Amino acid sequence: VVCMNSLTVNLHLMMATFYRPTKSRFKILMEEPAFPSDTYAVKSQIAHHGFHPNESLLLARPEEGEFTVRSEEIEDMLEKHGDEIALVLFAGVNFFTGQLFDIAKITAAAQQRGCLVGIDLAHAIGNVPLSLHDWNVDFAVWCSYKYLNSGPGAVAGAFVHERHATNRELPRFAGWWGNDPATRFRMHLQPDFVPVLAADAWAISNPPILSMAPLRSSFAIFDEAGGMKPLRKRSQKLTGYLQFLLDQLGSESFTVITPRAPRERGCQLSVLAHERPQELFANLEAANVKCDFREPNVIRAAPTPLYNTFHEVWRFAQILSGHR
Repeated sequence: VVCMNSLTVNLHLMMATFYRPTKSRFKILMEEPAFPSDTYAVKSQIAHHGFHPNESLLLARPEEGEFTVRSEEIEDMLEKHGDEIALVLFAGVNFFTGQLFDIAKITAAAQQRGCLVGIDLAHAIGNVPLSLHDWNVDFAVWCSYKYLNSGPGAVAGAFVHERHATNRELPRFAGWWGNDPATRFRMHLQPDFVPVLAADAWAISNPPILSMAPLRSSFAIFDEAGGMKPLRKRSQKLTGYLQFLLDQLGSESFTVITPRAPRERGCQLSVLAHERPQELFANLEAANVKCDFREPNVIRAAPTPLYNTFHEVWRFAQILSGHR
């Protein structure tokens, strides 16, 4: 694991290594909707390699009338196109619907067909337990200003599986901070780049230590809370309580588009408002309820176990109940 840059910059750095298309295997599989910045990066990488995004980007889509992607759809895409897919790039938790994907299952199915696997953990890290090494994920990237609580523009991170991190022959964009520390400061006396045998080999420049201070403070709070296991347990209770309260409101005014099964979601519930969604969001803001709005009519609410309470969840539901 290495802390560096921002999520999209790290995605480009990872794709410089892990997206190596050939004439027969050049496609990338993502979920729909994928986070726009990921899509921009992927399309630009495809074009950079001389391919056309319309022909090279595959999307696993929800069934008609549904909001989340069925595992069968992902399996079907891999079965049909696996021999053409160079990279499978999925979110751990989808930014729009809050769907938690079975990363281990997707990784195993993709690698069985010869595909490499990358995961965008922007909405998963600090939200759900992760075992990237055990799941055999090739690489992952994330930001730290959501559940890691480090503020907008905070230093992001990347994971590279050990089997790749210890392979000095892999192509990559190199910079002096990724060089082996034993020779890093010999500079002109030893000008050949020798990657350190870790994810740090993908670092380009030295880390911004002042910008990393919030990360250290945030990690200390996670440690104080006992790590992800107890936080996940409390999270499921908080979000389950929110689901229960929303169920009481009925489906005439709102539809929760996040999966109901706790194992298929993190903190977030995405609430589709059928009437006057922007007015509802303004009412929430006026009541100091911090969630966000996604066009055209979805409000994302994420009761977070580190600091949210059951009473706050109840207050949120009460505001929604008055919007009918």
